[in-house]
Amino acid sequence: MRKIGAIVGSVVFLVIAPGFVAGLLPWWISRWKVQPARWAIAPVRVLGGVLIALGIAVVLDSFARFAVQGVGTPAPVFPTRHLVVTGWYRYVRNPMYVAVASMIFGQALFLGNVALAEYGAVVWLLFHAFVLLYEEPKLRGSFGLEYELYCRNVRRWVPRVRPWSGAGQAAM
Repeated sequence: MRKIGAIVGSVVFLVIAPGFVAGLLPWWISRWKVQPARWAIAPVRVLGGVLIALGIAVVLDSFARFAVQGVGTPAPVFPTRHLVVTGWYRYVRNPMYVAVASMIFGQALFLGNVALAEYGAVVWLLFHAFVLLYEEPKLRGSFGLEYELYCRNVRRWVPRVRPWSGAGQAAM
């Protein structure tokens, strides 16, 4: 029953948080209108499309892992019971934040919209502050040495080239 609640809670939070931050707010800023190609030439637009697609895939995968493996949600009010260190979490500690920022910057590149790029920078700064001031201290308190081991091996924002092989050392 707890796992069903985690899945439902994760779906609701997916719509509310990333849906708002990477969907509705960018639409309000840009109306998703493609701007004339100044700096948004075809290869840049393609890169933007790739960032959007990868961001969506990573967010969906990460939310599913939180619900199924972590038995919780990404929402701070309903945290996971288990530390999730599989999938994209083997490459970077914050794949959801990286993915949401990638989706915003991807939209900025695809649409040729500078205001979206500026918005993406503000979002990333807010993510960074939240991670430093709330999330990491909370995870250290909840998962102790398991989280410390993970932090020593997986960077906060820049993905590893190879996945962390010690993921099996930490409980899922």
